[in-house]
Amino acid sequence: MTNAVRTPASPHTPADLPARIQHYIDGSFVDSIDGDTFGVLDPVTNEVYVRAAAGKRADIDLAVAAATKAFTEGPWPRMLPRERSRILHRIADIVESRDARLAELESFDSGLPITQALGQARRAAENFRFFADLVVAQVDDTYKVPGKQINYVNRKPIGVAGLITPWNTPFMLESWKLGPALATGNTVVLKPAEFTPLSASLWAGIFEEAGLPHGVFNLVNGLGEEAGDALVKHPGVPLISFTGESRTGQLIFENAAPSLKGLSMELGGKSPAVVFADADLEAAIDATIFGVFSLNGERCTAGSRILVERSIYDEFVERYAAQAKRVVVGYPHDPATEVGTLVHPEHYDKVMSYVELGKTEGRLVAGGGRPEGFDGGNFVAPTVFADVKPDARIFQEEIFGPVVAITPFDTEAEALALANGVRYGLAAYVWTNDLKRAHTFAQAVEAGMVWLNSNNVRDLRTPFGGVKASGLGHEGGYRSIDFYTDQQAVHINLGPAHNPTFGKQEPS
Repeated sequence: MTNAVRTPASPHTPADLPARIQHYIDGSFVDSIDGDTFGVLDPVTNEVYVRAAAGKRADIDLAVAAATKAFTEGPWPRMLPRERSRILHRIADIVESRDARLAELESFDSGLPITQALGQARRAAENFRFFADLVVAQVDDTYKVPGKQINYVNRKPIGVAGLITPWNTPFMLESWKLGPALATGNTVVLKPAEFTPLSASLWAGIFEEAGLPHGVFNLVNGLGEEAGDALVKHPGVPLISFTGESRTGQLIFENAAPSLKGLSMELGGKSPAVVFADADLEAAIDATIFGVFSLNGERCTAGSRILVERSIYDEFVERYAAQAKRVVVGYPHDPATEVGTLVHPEHYDKVMSYVELGKTEGRLVAGGGRPEGFDGGNFVAPTVFADVKPDARIFQEEIFGPVVAITPFDTEAEALALANGVRYGLAAYVWTNDLKRAHTFAQAVEAGMVWLNSNNVRDLRTPFGGVKASGLGHEGGYRSIDFYTDQQAVHINLGPAHNPTFGKQEPS
């Protein structure tokens, strides 16, 4: 049985695409100082549909200067939290009112299925609304010593935050950083991924309409090794928040070290989904199908290693493969599409190289190549390998596409060793009806986040981040507030000063 496909007569191009994509610095759209541009590809045709300004160090310098002036001289850091909150709520309202257009552009630019892109646009609005509320409701610690001393914590915005965002669900992930950075009174320079700059270009108009002062938000497009590198190394940027792959995170860590910058980095993942024999098998299959094939498999928290107890292993593999073959591959704009196109031909070639490797490292039970009916573009059929050994590269390395490896285990101890036996530690999923085992296993697994009998559904108040090679620090809820603020302890004496006396002269 081959994968289900949807083949409309032709790909879809949104109306009113911009003629070019520029930087946005100090309230104005501008070209690069040297005039350089780069081509942005439609992932369905792999043809250049627009050119974007290619920022360099000089462009980053201008953006940082504008953000610095807005921070030191402008009203934004000095507004009451409630005043900033009102503007953030207006931003959320505007994003919600334009969710269909945002989703259309995001889907076209990234290859995400339109229904999933719509969900990401709505989540972006919710990110702003959440931090708009949190910054007003937040409380800080006060410590009292009755009659002697009061100590309290004063939070202050830090300055210019450098935000570097990835190409998977770009608009939503930009909101995830912009929301708390702005809510806490910082100014920002955003460097979006070069593969997907289209939706990021909409932020400027949204912010202007909402009343954000000029200079608070600045955007510089460009390549990571040029614009991104310049932002990380800039001495006027004390904070860098980065989402992307682990090797880039290592370079950022190295380049930020001389300035001792604050870093928050959510990096790669190779997350296990552990299915025990007592699990609800139908729910586990549905969740693990969704967990690796949604967002085209281009998700950091994808459960791309499925570990299955041997007594149900054969049944699981058979049912999983059959359902994977029914996943609908199609053009991103088609509402029936469940897996669209990968973002870029470079990434398509990477994923396909792992597919070919997997044919030597496991038993191919679904997919394994380009789906029928799609001779061009970056389409990959949902691909499932069974009987994958733990030393296989498709077990160990992040593929970041619609490819999954299934491996059997016999004991809980073996399952835990397999789950922890990679360099990553972002997420884990555990399926069992044994409550004691669920909690014990969750605490033993090396992952920043664990879902028990659930797919990736996250409360915005909880911390998001990984361990090992999957990241540095956590964001989400108060962890984001912590990252984007300096916490100053203020100590107040309430009684007579009680100081040790050094060198006091004896009375004569």
